[in-house]
Amino acid sequence: MWQGKFDLSARNVVITGGASGIGFALAKGLGQRGCKILLAEPSEDRLRAAVQSLREQDIEAAYQTCDVTILEQVEGLADRAWEDFGRVDMVFNNAGISIGQMPIIDTPMDDVHQIMNVNFFGVWHGCRVFARRLIEQGTPAGIYNTGSENSLFNAVPNNAAYLASKHAVLGLTDNLREQMPDFIHVGLIIPGFVKSGMTEAVAHLAMDTDKFAAVVLEQIGDGRFYIVSHAFNMEHIQDRYAEIARAYEGYAPRYDGDEEFDVRYLLSTLNP
Repeated sequence: MWQGKFDLSARNVVITGGASGIGFALAKGLGQRGCKILLAEPSEDRLRAAVQSLREQDIEAAYQTCDVTILEQVEGLADRAWEDFGRVDMVFNNAGISIGQMPIIDTPMDDVHQIMNVNFFGVWHGCRVFARRLIEQGTPAGIYNTGSENSLFNAVPNNAAYLASKHAVLGLTDNLREQMPDFIHVGLIIPGFVKSGMTEAVAHLAMDTDKFAAVVLEQIGDGRFYIVSHAFNMEHIQDRYAEIARAYEGYAPRYDGDEEFDVRYLLSTLNP
């Protein structure tokens, strides 16, 4: 598992969902550090405008249209990245969507499947494709998945599909970091309420995207796994885990030898 700092200067970077919002802010922040950027998303018009904006800031940037729900297109994105760069150093699986708030029983199943396809399977595709190639490349690199405060607690009422997709990204990313060799840094980006396409209607209330990106890049540089921002989130996290702790204390309290049924301990005895 990765330990120590991660150098952010002069890196070759791939960002899905990179034409706007958090992805674009990360592109700017990394570009200002001398990184070369390859942006990806389905809309060529948005990508073209984003790359033009980066180039006007003297940032070396290009784009590739990519629907992350289609594995073959993610493979094509990786092909393009290695063709352009020769080496890839950082991958941000950042593409994500949301839908309007509504109860579970009223949410159209097509919407549920679409959210899971983009927010979860899109991240899975990025991890699957790029992790394999980064392992083969054999040089220090990083994979960063965009989760959400909704990965940790129920931040937005009546938004179960989005909530479930971001909980799933947490599980995927936590497992990924255990599977990666020590030279690959894995991080989970946990935005709170940040300006993006999802928050346009109330953007004046949200954290500035460039400010958020600066916080993210500082933590990536420090080699962190949980990449956080909104301080008040600790109130909700503590409430959730206090309730869990009360349940265990009341109905499954600790005792000597209680590892007897712990699956991680038991598996370690089978595969020492």
